[in-house]
Amino acid sequence: MAIKTIDEINEKIREGKAVVVTAEEMIDIVKENGAKKAAQTVDVVTTGTFSPMCSSGMFINFGHSTPPIRMTKVWLNDVMAYAGIAAVDAYIGATQISESQGMAYGGAHVIEDFIAGKDIRLYAESPGTDCYPRKSITTTINKYNVNQAYMFNPRNCYQNYPAATNSSERTIYTYMGTLLPQFGNVTYCTSGQLSPLLNDPEYRTIGIGTRVFIGGAQGYVAFEGTQHDPGQERMPNGTPVSLAGTLALIGDAKKMTTKYIRAGVFEKYGVTLFVGVGVPIPVLDEDMAVKTSVSDKDIYTVIVDKSGKTNFSQRVSYQELRSGFVEINGRTVPTAPLSSMKIAREIASELKTLIEKGEFFLTEPVELLPKHDKRLNKLDIRGD
Repeated sequence: MAIKTIDEINEKIREGKAVVVTAEEMIDIVKENGAKKAAQTVDVVTTGTFSPMCSSGMFINFGHSTPPIRMTKVWLNDVMAYAGIAAVDAYIGATQISESQGMAYGGAHVIEDFIAGKDIRLYAESPGTDCYPRKSITTTINKYNVNQAYMFNPRNCYQNYPAATNSSERTIYTYMGTLLPQFGNVTYCTSGQLSPLLNDPEYRTIGIGTRVFIGGAQGYVAFEGTQHDPGQERMPNGTPVSLAGTLALIGDAKKMTTKYIRAGVFEKYGVTLFVGVGVPIPVLDEDMAVKTSVSDKDIYTVIVDKSGKTNFSQRVSYQELRSGFVEINGRTVPTAPLSSMKIAREIASELKTLIEKGEFFLTEPVELLPKHDKRLNKLDIRGD
C-alpha cells in the first residue's frame, strides 16, 4: 500500500521540503536504514544514462518560403531527411549518413550541430504544384529561425542490453563497437544501478506522460519504445536478464544542450547519437525503496557472440563487467563500457538539483507501460 502519492510529493517539491537522492545514494540509504525507513524519508530517486541510442531523430518545421514549396526531398548538410509528412516538415534520423562524407558525418551530427546553434544548409526539391509552385530551395536554417524542432526518439533507454563479444578469427565492427577475435574483449552498454528502467523494473511509475530529463531539457515518455519486450527472464528483484523495456521519448531540441546530445561514429559500422536521459522515480512505498536501491552486483546481463558463429551466452553481473575483466572459457577477458557513468552521474545529480529547486515536477502516467507483451524477433521475408 502506498505511503505517499505523486501529488503529495509534488506539494513537498513546491514547498522545498522534498528529499531527493540519486539512485547510487539510495543504495547506501537502504543498506544503512532499511527499506521501510527509507520509503518514509526519501521522496524521489533520480536516475541517469548517457549511451548510444541509434533509434533517435528530430522533427523540424522549416516555415514557408516565398513562393512556397512542398518539399518532397530534403537534405540537411547533405544528409537526407524524410519529407513525406507535409509541405515543410521533415524528420532527420540519427543514423542517416552524409551523401558526400559517408560515415564520417550523419544525422546525429546534424542534430548536434543544430542544438549547438550552428547554421545548417537546407536543400529541398519538389515537383511543383499549383499551390506550391517552387521546385527547389537552398537556404540556411538554425534553431533560431525554424518554427518547431523537437526530438522524437522511437527507442531509448533499453532496460538491459546484452554485452558483446566475438568468437570468430577476425576483428568485427559492430554497433557494440570493435570486437576483437577469439573472445578478445567484451563491450557493454548501460549505466547499471543508475539506469532508469532498472530502478523501476516493473514500470510501476514510468509510463506514457512521465516527465523526463532528456538532452538537458524537460521532455516526456510519449509511448512504449519500439521493441518493448517486457516478457524476458527476470531476477527475483524484478530486473530482466536481457533487453526487456524501452521508451519512446520526446523533447524540445531548441532547449537541449550538446553536453547531453552528442554524435558518434562506430568504426566501419556507422553513425549513432549519444543521448542523456534522466528519469525521476517517486518512492511511493517500501517496494519502490527496495527497487531503487538495486546495485550492480544484483543486476545481470548476458554476453553474446556478435560474430554469429556460435550460440555462446554467458550470464554476468554489472559489478563483474565494471571490474574491467570477466572470465570466458577459463580466460581473463577485458571489458569496456560504451556508455558514460561519469555523465550518467552528472545527469542524475542535475535532475536532483532541479527537483530540489522546484524547477522539475513529477507526473502521473496517463497509462502504464505494457508488462507482458512479447515482440516478434524476426520478419518472415520472402523474395520473388
